[in-house]
Amino acid sequence: MSNYIEEVMTKVVERNPGEAEFHQAVKEVLESLEPVFEKHPEYREAGILERIVEPERQIIFRVPWVDDEGNVKVNRGFRIEFNSAIGPYKGGLRFHPSVYTGIIKFLGFEQIFKNALTGRPIGGGKGGSDFDPKGKSDGEVMRFCQSFMTELYRHIGPNTDVPAGDIGVGGREIGYMFGQYKRIKNSFDAGVLTGKGLNWGGSLARTEATGYGLVYIVDEMLKDNSQSFEGKTVVVSGSGNVAIYATQKVQELGGKVVAVSDSGGYVYDPEGIKLDTVRRIKEVERGRIKEYLESHPEAEYVADSTAIWNVKCDVALPCATQNELDEDAAKTLVENGVIAVGEGANMPCTPEAVEVIQDNSILYVPGKAANAGGVATSALEMTQNAMWDAWTFEEVDVKLKDIMVNIYKTASKTAKEYGMEGDLVAGANIAGFLKVADTMIDQGVI
Repeated sequence: MSNYIEEVMTKVVERNPGEAEFHQAVKEVLESLEPVFEKHPEYREAGILERIVEPERQIIFRVPWVDDEGNVKVNRGFRIEFNSAIGPYKGGLRFHPSVYTGIIKFLGFEQIFKNALTGRPIGGGKGGSDFDPKGKSDGEVMRFCQSFMTELYRHIGPNTDVPAGDIGVGGREIGYMFGQYKRIKNSFDAGVLTGKGLNWGGSLARTEATGYGLVYIVDEMLKDNSQSFEGKTVVVSGSGNVAIYATQKVQELGGKVVAVSDSGGYVYDPEGIKLDTVRRIKEVERGRIKEYLESHPEAEYVADSTAIWNVKCDVALPCATQNELDEDAAKTLVENGVIAVGEGANMPCTPEAVEVIQDNSILYVPGKAANAGGVATSALEMTQNAMWDAWTFEEVDVKLKDIMVNIYKTASKTAKEYGMEGDLVAGANIAGFLKVADTMIDQGVI
């Protein structure tokens, strides 16, 4: 890195101690930007980097709630409003015990560039809590969500900040939060949250969007290299929305998904994962993936989710969580003949893993491009809300596919323009940065 970029990175680490995930996300972007600052010195003169790595606003608050036994519990809530240059802050809420400031900052920083790549007018933000909805009753989740929104409502709005779901936050949680927002504000602001129920402003295809979008962009990358999903063996980590609908779309395109996972381990079904079983276990029963063997005893279960990358495959789609695919796993994938990796989760590959993948000329599309389908469709939901309209599933799906194909083309074209043809990490980082940086210059120092 140039001295200037190194100076900015050093300052980020000094001002945000102990936030390893945030440091990792910033470094990954900044390393791509050296040729940009050589070509555009005006960005340095305008202090774009110094501003873009600092959130516009950081909100941390107490979330007290009462469990079913009448005990008072206290969690911590977060909302990091990172950058609003091109539109209202947009990004999900994550409810998970691992949540702390560094996780939310990493996610919010990534969201700036991901949202810019979609072509929709949305800025970057993220939020959440260290609350764990697993094992909680509906009543406990409702009381937590109501308390969480009792503070959050004052910081959000259809033209200010529009949260959505993320890990631990699905339709149930969005519903409880929207109900509390509506009660407090005495206003049906449909565009204040996305991922809503279809009866009250939600969008068709939103549930499927991240998984579908991942497969659409990987498919475009494969086509650009005279390949396709037809006949390919695929491994998908995770078994939430992203993994489920990525699996569905892969199967529709002629690929065979042979393994999926959860935090406890993974199942391997050489004949192909039976998606109906996974959906029943995860969406209806809220069970564990090992229960797959009760319906399909011919499958295998391994009680180590990280070992899923030992399964031989042509295409790997990490869709679980950050840093789940490390250097050793990447080497195993390469040795087993993988031809493409697409990130369904946010930053699921460690920097060392990415280096192995790129050094071995494996086709690779990073999360800020590959998993942008979810936020893109959230933006389409916002558009429908603003119009008081609802589009068909097919209309939304066509728009989603167009967005993902355009993201691939933009990242690919930008990488080539800056002398890094085929490097979609650099292409996505630079393309997203240019859009935000140019807008920040237009708007002055704010």
